[in-house]
Amino acid sequence: MNSAFELFIASRYLRARRKHAVVSVITVISVIGVAAGVMALVIAMAVTTGMRNSLQRSLLGAMAHINVVPKVPGEGIDDWRSLIAKLRQAPHVTAAAPELYSPFMASGVQSAVGVVKGIDVDSELGVSETLRHLQAGSLDLVRDPKARPPGIVLGKRMAEESGMRVNNRVRVLSPQGGELTPFGNTPTIREFRVVGIFESGFYDFDEHYAYASIAAVQRMLGLQDQDEVNDIALMVDDLNRAPEIARELEKLLGTHYTASAWQEQNSKLFNALTGERVVTMIVIGLIELVAALNILIVLVMMVMEKYRDIAVLMSMGARRQQIRKIFMLQGVLIGVVGSAVGLAVGYPICYLADKYRWIRIDESVYAFSYVPFEAHWVHGIWIAAVAIAISFLATLYPAKNATRIAPAEVLRYE
Repeated sequence: MNSAFELFIASRYLRARRKHAVVSVITVISVIGVAAGVMALVIAMAVTTGMRNSLQRSLLGAMAHINVVPKVPGEGIDDWRSLIAKLRQAPHVTAAAPELYSPFMASGVQSAVGVVKGIDVDSELGVSETLRHLQAGSLDLVRDPKARPPGIVLGKRMAEESGMRVNNRVRVLSPQGGELTPFGNTPTIREFRVVGIFESGFYDFDEHYAYASIAAVQRMLGLQDQDEVNDIALMVDDLNRAPEIARELEKLLGTHYTASAWQEQNSKLFNALTGERVVTMIVIGLIELVAALNILIVLVMMVMEKYRDIAVLMSMGARRQQIRKIFMLQGVLIGVVGSAVGLAVGYPICYLADKYRWIRIDESVYAFSYVPFEAHWVHGIWIAAVAIAISFLATLYPAKNATRIAPAEVLRYE
């Protein structure tokens, strides 16, 4: 059915000067309400998407897609060389690296507490981007197993807070590796040389992590005779399928080891971000409901104001379906105009806020120095569609009332 007639009348009603100025004012408020809701949702989605993606990039730059660890906590992987060779041949695995973690306290200009990660440099570069982002120094002494003292690479924040610089000698205390006494293990103290400083972009990692060779960490822990690690890091060809690939690898690993994907290790964090997105959408969606209420009020008042016009149209042959469509189109037009304005304002704001980093935040709390905005065009499509749909639903009641007008009764005394 051709809707040109209904659209023409609907647009004329919206643009016409009215006897009751309040109707025009509420119409403008309705458009502004829809625009504000759309703009707010675009910005909110850009913030939550930006936070999630930035966090994911930072995490994946510092950690592997899959980690293989012993099923019994505290045990090591003593057959790690043969196990890595087997894992590298597994489907979808693109890189594998041994890792040995230990808590430590470094004493230099000032003390620092964190986790030292024993690595094979070349293998580690295949599963992590962290050591590719050195702010100072090099990895040569970490590669050299005969270096005395061995080299250690510190995170940028750890180096800043402890006052340590490249070529400084530091004393590293480990709670493990010492002699066994009736009161437990005595801590061991080893000397290292700071040979590099890295910045991963993830504040918590830069503040608490350091890298050294596996051999150096094994000596610190008294494991040089056992030659074991406590983790094997893997990279796969599709990070989104990491949980599925991890389950396949567990069949290969046997009964002593288990594999966990990066999504599983950070599930609580990403679930919290998802919950925050849902709450944000619900709260901001209330703006759209207020706008829909305004549209409802506008159309009800317009039906009351235009009842003579409606009677004339019906007496001239306009069908009730056409009258209903006229008022429905008015609400949809308000939704379309408001959505267009909201998108036209929201996307430039997101672009400028991200480019110029308008909103600065405490990096030590949020892991980022500014709020990232990542606005996707797909979000704009469904946000506008929802806004227009809500606007349309708000027209159903007044449009139905408009068709109940009896032309003969209205025009009897005209």
